[in-house]
Amino acid sequence: MTMSIWRFSHFLLALISSVFIVLASVTGMILAFEPISNQLQSYGFNDEVTIATTIENLQGRYDEIITIETDENDFVVASVITKAGESETFYINPETGEKLGDLIEKAPLFSFATNLHRSLFLKSTGRFIVGLVSFFLVLMAISGIMLILKRQGGIRRYFSKVVNENFEQYYHVVFGRWFLIPILIVALTGVYLSLEKFSMLPETHLSHEYPETEDLAPDTISISDFEVFKTLKLADVNSLEFPFSEAVDDYFFIKLKNRELLVNQYSGAILSEQDYPLVTLLSQWSLFLHTGQGTILWSVVLFLVCVALLFFIYSGFAMTLNRRKKTKVSRNKFTKDTSEYIILVGSETGSTFSFASMFYEALIAQGKTVFMASMNTYTCYKEARHLFIFTSTYGEGDAPSNASKFEDLVKRTAQNHTIDYAVLGFGSLQYPDYCKYAEDVDMLLTSHQNFQQKLEVFKINNQSFDAFQNWIQQWEKAYGLTLQIKPPKVISDSKYTRQFRVVERTELNNDATFMLRLQPIKKVAFQSGDLLAFRPDDSQAERLYSIARIGDEVLLSIKKHEQGLCSFYLSQRDTGDVITATVQPNPEFHLSKSSNTILIANGTGIAPFLGMIHDSKTKKNRHLFLGLRTQQSLQLYSRYIDQALTNHHLKTSQVAFSQDTSAKVYVQDLIKQHDEFIANHLKNGGIVMICGSIVMQNQVFEVLDAILQARLNLSIQYFQSRSQIKTDCY
Repeated sequence: MTMSIWRFSHFLLALISSVFIVLASVTGMILAFEPISNQLQSYGFNDEVTIATTIENLQGRYDEIITIETDENDFVVASVITKAGESETFYINPETGEKLGDLIEKAPLFSFATNLHRSLFLKSTGRFIVGLVSFFLVLMAISGIMLILKRQGGIRRYFSKVVNENFEQYYHVVFGRWFLIPILIVALTGVYLSLEKFSMLPETHLSHEYPETEDLAPDTISISDFEVFKTLKLADVNSLEFPFSEAVDDYFFIKLKNRELLVNQYSGAILSEQDYPLVTLLSQWSLFLHTGQGTILWSVVLFLVCVALLFFIYSGFAMTLNRRKKTKVSRNKFTKDTSEYIILVGSETGSTFSFASMFYEALIAQGKTVFMASMNTYTCYKEARHLFIFTSTYGEGDAPSNASKFEDLVKRTAQNHTIDYAVLGFGSLQYPDYCKYAEDVDMLLTSHQNFQQKLEVFKINNQSFDAFQNWIQQWEKAYGLTLQIKPPKVISDSKYTRQFRVVERTELNNDATFMLRLQPIKKVAFQSGDLLAFRPDDSQAERLYSIARIGDEVLLSIKKHEQGLCSFYLSQRDTGDVITATVQPNPEFHLSKSSNTILIANGTGIAPFLGMIHDSKTKKNRHLFLGLRTQQSLQLYSRYIDQALTNHHLKTSQVAFSQDTSAKVYVQDLIKQHDEFIANHLKNGGIVMICGSIVMQNQVFEVLDAILQARLNLSIQYFQSRSQIKTDCY
């Protein structure tokens, strides 16, 4: 419920103030160039120059000095009476006293943008609106921080890797983490300046104590010899007003960055010194931080903040529309009380609904009565015999917003018969609480008298369609039905689409597996661990294969399936044939150049590791744990493994065979045998990479978790959160 409030308030504030934020951002981008253009003028000066040096240089050139100031650009401005008796104000070089140029006039574009930015041309009403929008922006930044903390799993993971679900979501979070603090600064200073303009801040008046005339020191020394002028640097001065007359009670009036001084014009004695109150200092800093005057660096930051705000408005509304589109349940053909199959969905971003919809359509195609809804609508289902929960996990193992009431509803609602159920969890292994809410739901239903588990809870990493198909296969065996799941269409990035010439194709081995070696006809960037997306024709979904890079060639390990269009097509290619495919970068599964690595695979999952064990750019140790069916299965890969061992690119190799002997040995059994080595490897900062089937991954995870708990008293999630355990399973 709490997250719903944060998300709702974040969206509502954006909705109310979006037009004004767009106007403020566009005008802010324009105004950010004003201090930059001003700073490009050659009117700067040495920060070490003192007031005494400046006065001495000016006295030699001009008849009288009226004021010396440093303006908002940190340029020195002097108002003087020239030798010709004319009054002039201009920029000077304080080290020589010479005139550098006339005062910079505000360009019409900047004047227009300033008025629009400050008041929308509505005077006091506009200033009030701008101040209110600034306050809304403060609240939006705070709620945004809370949402990121919740999404990432706490303050310690604030800057941890973000799961890339789509362009808008990914960069909304990534840019949000970096720009929320600058946005808070801009918004808070905007609010402060508005309060100051409406006189809503405490009044501050400095009151100097003027000494009696007879108490003033009569001694007269040269102005350039005043100790205060020799000590004070011009960079610390806002303004210096010279005495209007020669009367002893007429003084030098100095405004510094943090205080004001009255100085005797004859002796140089400081007669009164008053520090600025906090309100005044905050006003000065607010003006500087909000406008960037005097610094190119902060002006660039302000420009980027304005660009980021425009992007947040776009991406925020795009995510909202996309979420509403995904979570909008298509009109159910059957009611909840007439349906045998009930599908309930828990999703924070709406992505889980796409998988539930595929399952819904497949059941409908089989003539089943099906009803689909969100988990928060849970109620009594009169005719239901099967319940399927599709749910993601949000933050630190919490329920997504549309499943927040589910547990309470289950406890309060009685069913009039027993219902079989299965839970499908969606999440990312990058987060420590991977699919935790799905596990909680499974435990909840297991302990409930009206429910009976039909399938164990199944977890899907990073919206993997291959993993979803694996669950469908398990479901088909359990329910005795065959479903036709229509895969989602994936739009490939044409930037990485290339033609590849077949260099070698091996014969099928006893596992119906073969190797395919491809040479890109045109140069394309790729690494071992990236993916090659292939589609036999436009009507089919893409099939992804893990890449091994050896030299400039792509090496694939492919299992031919009876009904597999892609694998069948590729198994028929001959040397010299040309195929078209797309390289999909997968940087989260690249070999670390700075850490020792354990590579765990079964079957064709060894493919990317064949390239990694031949990578000569890293001198770190690599250890291979491989699970295959038979010794003959190993022959397909042995030349690559043996060569890597010979070249010392691969430190050790362990292979388990599950079909050669009556005692079946799997890759997870090898891990048990080397438990101390693996525990110490992770303890010392090593990386574990796993590639292969989801079933193997889950079994390896169980073994690893048991080892780590026993030897290090740490969970597997501890190392996953530190990106020491990486997976690419299907």
